[in-house]
Amino acid sequence: MMSPAELRPFLDELERFADGQMTAIEQEAFENRLLHEPALREAYQLYEQISADLRWVAGHETLRHRLVALDRRLDQRQTALVRIKRRQRRAQTRWGTIFTVAVVLLLGLWLLLRPGGRHSGTSWQDYYVADPGLPQSATLDEHRPLLAEAMEQYREGHYPAALHALRRVPTDNLGADTMLYYNGIFLLSQGDGRAARPYLRRVIQQPGTALSRKARYHLAVAHWAAKQWPEARTAFREVASDSLNPYRQAAQQVLQADVLQGEE
Repeated sequence: MMSPAELRPFLDELERFADGQMTAIEQEAFENRLLHEPALREAYQLYEQISADLRWVAGHETLRHRLVALDRRLDQRQTALVRIKRRQRRAQTRWGTIFTVAVVLLLGLWLLLRPGGRHSGTSWQDYYVADPGLPQSATLDEHRPLLAEAMEQYREGHYPAALHALRRVPTDNLGADTMLYYNGIFLLSQGDGRAARPYLRRVIQQPGTALSRKARYHLAVAHWAAKQWPEARTAFREVASDSLNPYRQAAQQVLQADVLQGEE
């Protein structure tokens, strides 16, 4: 395996490629070099491995914080329920019963109106039509266990784990457009639209790929998730006007609902 010192000369170029900062000509030249330069190919694989490991660690840390917050909220809710039950037991008169009902109604109203207590209907998750992932028939090959694991984790909603498994799939075992596409899908599914965009753009730039139209829709959603309003509107309009795009109706629904709230 290539050492960190051997990887260092390639870092700047690898980062520009991964971030989608290359021009179309530069990108095509770089991908051609990947096919013919073993050292560059090994550096790219090591870079992708390190990136996947870092995202996997970050995903687990985020999950830990969310679980801690969820435990705290459950404890608070349990305490509130116990308090309400005690009040109900002490209510001996008609006025006491009315008072208890009022408390319960106010608590329900607070849960409904508090920030995050209800969906406003304007979040991108409310309109997003997720990709179903590769069918099982495409991952049954005995040489594709990591790909099967990635798709299983994705369908179960374990997006950091899915991304970690996908990034370990050998590059010669999956088409470049498919690898880029699902990198973007997994990042978008875990809410990182900004990181998903370079991957989806590169899918669209792949000549002759069948994933181009699907990638355009998910790129539109990624712009929305990243709060890039003008780019999101333009991308959704492009999908909505394409009669061959399988997500045309979903894009039309977003535009008709007028839920892209940023400034023009």
